[in-house]
Amino acid sequence: MEEVRDRRTPLSAQGAGLTLALTATVVWSGNFVIARALHDTVPPVQTAFWRWIIALLAVAPFAVGRVRREGPVIRRHLGFLTLAALLGVTLFNTLIYQAGRSTSATNMAMIAAASPVLIALFARGGERLGGRRTAGMALALAGVVTLVGKGSPAAVLGLGFAGGDLWMLAATATFAGYSVLLRRRPEGIGGVSFLFMTFALGAAMLLPAYGVSLAAEGGFAPTARTVGPLLYIGVFSSAVAYFTWNKAIALIGAARAGVVYYLQPVCVALLSFAVLGEAVTPVQLLCMALIVAGVALGAGGRR
Repeated sequence: MEEVRDRRTPLSAQGAGLTLALTATVVWSGNFVIARALHDTVPPVQTAFWRWIIALLAVAPFAVGRVRREGPVIRRHLGFLTLAALLGVTLFNTLIYQAGRSTSATNMAMIAAASPVLIALFARGGERLGGRRTAGMALALAGVVTLVGKGSPAAVLGLGFAGGDLWMLAATATFAGYSVLLRRRPEGIGGVSFLFMTFALGAAMLLPAYGVSLAAEGGFAPTARTVGPLLYIGVFSSAVAYFTWNKAIALIGAARAGVVYYLQPVCVALLSFAVLGEAVTPVQLLCMALIVAGVALGAGGRR
């Protein structure tokens, strides 16, 4: 039960878990900006495939020796690793890149805001929420919806929905399933080994689709506009962010880490301001305050 875990987990470990979840959220926020740069240059499946190949190469120097030592345990739990790779590697980001072809960034942000809710629902069997966390989630979700609606939550109902929204909803569900599954990672498989195996298995499952994409859409030119963004999402949004997110869930649980994920729209807005020079309006600042307050309330101990 999470109540017991909250009492037994040292405050330093809880703080580390929240910091790691925030680190992953910030890095993934940069991924949205990078994804826009690849929208017209690299097909979705090819973006996903090379992302995981780069991530695999990034973790290999740290993982090969560990994978060899943990080989017997890895072989016994190959089914679990394959399922985790399917959800978190093969499907999740591929679905996001596919969604970006036929829906707006606004709709994607709104649907992505459902991730913490789905994580909490999927985790109900092993993590009790409590009134404080539920209230924090509701407050943060209100801030996200108001932010997407540009100051009017009712305006969200007037948004047009495209076929890509279904792809994004599927991506959100796979991410939630992956996050909850992490709590069941078998003992004896370390964090780096887990990353290496899921990256390898996920890239292998993408290989047939990659071949089809090459045949149907052709390849892409390896220029600074394509290689640079791919290196970012391969090294930072994959190797670094997945390691910190997985470790955060191991320390504080999927539901609490999911609450921190609500900060992603705030991080995207701040990054857009810093990198792209996009103005931040008073309404956006108010919504950000609501989200931050909700995360602070919901990320605390269960009450």
